[in-house]
Amino acid sequence: MKKTVICLLLGALSTSASAINDIVYKSDSFSVHSDRVIQGKYSARALSATEILSDYPQPDGSATSQSIWKLTKNVANYPQYSSDQVLVDALYNMALEETLKDIEADGTFRTGKLWDGVWTRDISYSIFLSQVLINPDVCKTSLLRKVQNGRIIQDTGTGGSWPVSTDRIVWAFAANELYNVTGDKSWLKEAYQIIRNSAIDDQRVAKNPETGLMYGESSFLDWREQEYPLWMEPIDIYKSHCLGTNALHYQLYRILEQMGAELKEPVQEYKTKADELKKSINKYLWIEEKGYYAQFIYGKDFYIQSPRCETLGESLTILFNIADSQQQARIVENTIVTPYGIPCFSPQIPDIPPYHNNAIWPFVQAYWNLASAKTGNEKSLVKGIASIYRPAALLLTNWENMVAESGTIKGTQVNSPVMMWSISGNLAMVYRVYCGMNFQTDGIRFTPFVPKTLQGHKKLSNIKYRNSLLDIVVNGYGNKIKSYTLDGKEQANAFFSATLTGKHSIVIELNNESPASQNINLQKIEFSLPTPKLSWRNDSLYIDCKGRTKKYVLYKNGIQIKELAPTKVIYLPRTDLYAEYMLTAVDVQGNESFSDTPVVLSNKEQMIEAELYSVQAEYPFTGYSGKGFIEFTTEKNLNYSFRIKVVKEGDYFIDFKYANGEGPINTENKCAIRTLQLRNILNQSIVFPQRGVNVWNEWGYSNGIKVHLTTGNHIFHLKFEQPYNENMNIKTNRFMLDAIRIRQFK
Repeated sequence: MKKTVICLLLGALSTSASAINDIVYKSDSFSVHSDRVIQGKYSARALSATEILSDYPQPDGSATSQSIWKLTKNVANYPQYSSDQVLVDALYNMALEETLKDIEADGTFRTGKLWDGVWTRDISYSIFLSQVLINPDVCKTSLLRKVQNGRIIQDTGTGGSWPVSTDRIVWAFAANELYNVTGDKSWLKEAYQIIRNSAIDDQRVAKNPETGLMYGESSFLDWREQEYPLWMEPIDIYKSHCLGTNALHYQLYRILEQMGAELKEPVQEYKTKADELKKSINKYLWIEEKGYYAQFIYGKDFYIQSPRCETLGESLTILFNIADSQQQARIVENTIVTPYGIPCFSPQIPDIPPYHNNAIWPFVQAYWNLASAKTGNEKSLVKGIASIYRPAALLLTNWENMVAESGTIKGTQVNSPVMMWSISGNLAMVYRVYCGMNFQTDGIRFTPFVPKTLQGHKKLSNIKYRNSLLDIVVNGYGNKIKSYTLDGKEQANAFFSATLTGKHSIVIELNNESPASQNINLQKIEFSLPTPKLSWRNDSLYIDCKGRTKKYVLYKNGIQIKELAPTKVIYLPRTDLYAEYMLTAVDVQGNESFSDTPVVLSNKEQMIEAELYSVQAEYPFTGYSGKGFIEFTTEKNLNYSFRIKVVKEGDYFIDFKYANGEGPINTENKCAIRTLQLRNILNQSIVFPQRGVNVWNEWGYSNGIKVHLTTGNHIFHLKFEQPYNENMNIKTNRFMLDAIRIRQFK
């Protein structure tokens, strides 16, 4: 059945237009014309700039011949767009109308038709893409809804939210753009302090002093089994270092540097932190042989790379200049693109249903399009624009996600129409690509990119920018400006100053030359091998071999030590103080699977029962070791002290066996946090994520801390340190401590 469908879709490519300029662009399984989208036997046609007719099967089961969108809301107060492509004009107006539908009575944005409330990452990514230009007041109200105690609120998520998830700082990305567009100094002062407070907390709680990278879940990819190995618990996700999240933290410091300069504040600290983080990202995440960055690095106490390419993160490294110009071009050429667009990551994970896995998200595609435009890759940009317009035209709304294999919403796990960040990505093609508006502290710099297949006349009017009202005309195609005129006078630079007021007219003539041809890595959807099973018995690693494995790759303490032909047993005498083994499977296409749960061998390990140093808790919980356990809350054991006796000087891992039954592993906000201190040697955060609703009888381990200890007794303190150890819930910050584990590794 799949092969038949693919053939039908590919047949759409043979469709030709009566006039050469009628065809706008093609994809591998559909074609988009100036007035219609064709996919197999289905199509959607723009009857005018305010009406689209589709015969594509609609999700509500309505008769396909009756499926029509008509503009019913008054969008005249928004920027008005017209071009030689009536379909693009209609999709633009549809996005404006759906923007109005997503504005709540309280002046905030809802997330989508089926999702109410404001979500930090959704609104922030949407604001930057386009909403900042058309709804600045709603943007500001929405951003302030995501502030608590002068800090950014992390969306609920894995293990009880922050700091297992740390992408809340995308808020800074949006807040800075709001200042760039409005020039509101009072907002600048307020936002700067909120961002600064949040950055200080993240530095204390979510920075790995060894790698220099930030801990935390992938930005927006917040459904554990959808993007991580199944063995990874919330604490393992906290300990991972993810590309997109680290890119956002880099930009956070660039934004603090920019805002601080505007406010005449010292900024060298932020510049230094940004530069250091940029070096760490390139050191630990760049994969030279693949020409893009790793999805994340992961493990127990040591790290290996997950060599999947993660689209949003790759896009941000380009837009933020974390990657140099040569790396940027390679990323766009090497990252995998599939027939219906670019998936969230590639290759896909087997046996996981579509949501982030095997899925295309229009807002992610929008950021990829911005990155493609920046690198001058016209092939990538054209394909990306088609990926955004096709589903919106056929389905007559901006859905959140599509199945990457089929391009449909059928089979997606969670979805919604009228989705704010999909709407915003659609609008961004006009504002940030065709018109090329880049908002900066001193004005707008124009870097338009109009692909040849979208050439012609484009007009964007009624743009409210600071104290000005702008009309912009773009003629021709290409990404080089032949002339830029402001109010009829030609200018040396394509720049509109923030100091200008009143109404102004801008005309940009492009040079009608396409940039030098670049490639894209177009592939069908591919799935990696299942995670190989690894176990330890009788001085040997046992491997469960399955599938079309070409070879295995064995890692020890984060370093690749062997490549193996398919085998079942590896003899490895246990001679080390500590060894952490990870194993991945590589298929014939060269796709590498996730590693199974690391096999950890520790020859020097001791456990200290927590109740030796505090009053034992009186709860009917089971599964603990020793005589009992102790309770930690915001009132109990605020400064818990314990002693470790070291017989032999060396390097040690210290972690804590605990229970946290305050919530599920995939939502809510009751992750517990404390600070571990040892004189002036150690001052690091210990994280105790949720492990399940009322699950107090299952015990796991916190993150581990590496420390060098001399022979003798050492007194440690596990403290509740405000404000750094306050979670997103504030009131509930609770866990039970069973024991302290100490393992020597050097």
